[in-house]
Amino acid sequence: MAIHKLDLGEFDEIDYYLIAIHTSLEDYRLAFFINQKLPINLSKSKNEIQISIKEGETKFSRYYYYDTEKTLSWDLIQNKNEVIQHKKEVSQNLFSNIALEVSTKVYLLPEFKKADYFLKIEDDETSTVLNIITILNTIDGISTAYSVDTNKIKSKNNLIF
Repeated sequence: MAIHKLDLGEFDEIDYYLIAIHTSLEDYRLAFFINQKLPINLSKSKNEIQISIKEGETKFSRYYYYDTEKTLSWDLIQNKNEVIQHKKEVSQNLFSNIALEVSTKVYLLPEFKKADYFLKIEDDETSTVLNIITILNTIDGISTAYSVDTNKIKSKNNLIF
């Protein structure tokens, strides 16, 4: 009788590149400028990325494009968002029954708190990613763009969508 073994390491391979983008641009403006510079057509996805934490739930905006010729998928993902909690304080004083709003910053990838957006490219060529980073750095509203080592990401599950 033959024994068949599965190596789970084969399924854990990372088949995408991640580019961190630092910018003060809104997500729709950033997608517009990227569409102008690169031969892609990012559009707002209805499937936003939802994250649940103890303070509440939040959604991160996502722009998506699938290149049928090269069979590549592109995702522009927001990294920073806020969770707003509504707390009601009940006390016996002059300011009783005060409703408070507490805002908590939430990150898609907490290891990269300074990055505003991520561009996730499912590709297998490093040379094209380096060209893309060079092009992204020419956009006026982008402070910097750089490649992220995907092996250093602890919260990889947030990038599965």
